Amino acid sequence: MLTVYSRYGNTISSTLLGPDDPFPPETFWIDLLEPTTSEEASVEAYLNIDVPTQEEMREIEPSSRLYQRGTTLFMTASVLNRADTHEPETRAITFILTEPVMTTVRYAEPTPFRTFPARIGTDPELFRSAETTLVNLLDAIVDRIADTLEMVDATVGKLSTAIFTPLETSNAVNRDYSDELRSIGLNAVRCSRVDESLVTLSRLLTFLDAHLRTGGHKETRARIKDLTRDIGSLSGYVERLSEKLELLLNATLGMINIQQTGIIKIFSVLAVVLLPPTLIASIYGMNFDVMPELAWRYGYPMALLMMVISAILPYWFFKRKGWL
Repeated sequence: MLTVYSRYGNTISSTLLGPDDPFPPETFWIDLLEPTTSEEASVEAYLNIDVPTQEEMREIEPSSRLYQRGTTLFMTASVLNRADTHEPETRAITFILTEPVMTTVRYAEPTPFRTFPARIGTDPELFRSAETTLVNLLDAIVDRIADTLEMVDATVGKLSTAIFTPLETSNAVNRDYSDELRSIGLNAVRCSRVDESLVTLSRLLTFLDAHLRTGGHKETRARIKDLTRDIGSLSGYVERLSEKLELLLNATLGMINIQQTGIIKIFSVLAVVLLPPTLIASIYGMNFDVMPELAWRYGYPMALLMMVISAILPYWFFKRKGWL
């Protein structure tokens, strides 16, 4: 899909173009979403550039993600996608800066790419030039990352309350921590994806600032420095959240271990309590011809009484010691 944003005086409009449609005048942003070969060719002919393929965008080497061809800057970053689902991910998105047009090439639809164009009518100043459009779009991406981290932080608070709140002994033994473990794992993945995205965005901003420095752009460079500071703060925030999640994971596994230890202790006590009666029953179950109690009238009640007493004594001893 080929979407073009162009300026008409003080108004900005978006247009869906076909491969053979001409580009409107004053075009400042071309957005390629899962482009076809003909759409790529149309943009390449219009801007005289080589649009990177999806395979090229997946390259992880900085030299393959951040480079310059003539006066055109090619910058690829891993942008957070589907952060509020059970399958958070990062997708490579390429930003091409060719004065006076900014082009985005993507094969996913992260939330900022849906919300940012909606601000066209309310704040046209965000789209004064290709550079300001790019920086403001990156700002929206960073804001989305910050919202994701706030969501993770809120979840961590709820998990802390659920894991560390004391329960009755009966409920603690039967408690199932599978939901907590799944939530911890999911949010740890979110933090990992956020960290990956922040690293690539930081590299992109450093590259962009270095190439804009030679051409002035003081206001844009000031915004880039602000974004770089925001990314640094968010990186520290991710590190702290990751530490909290690791603590919660260890605490949850510890709770499960305590729970299992309690269950094993119950079985151990039962085994010890039932061992003496079993021994007595085994002795009187032997098939010997000469056993004094076999002919005794009260032999059977005596054996039962001995089994009961031998079961009560270990239980009383454990209770007195505080082991139960």
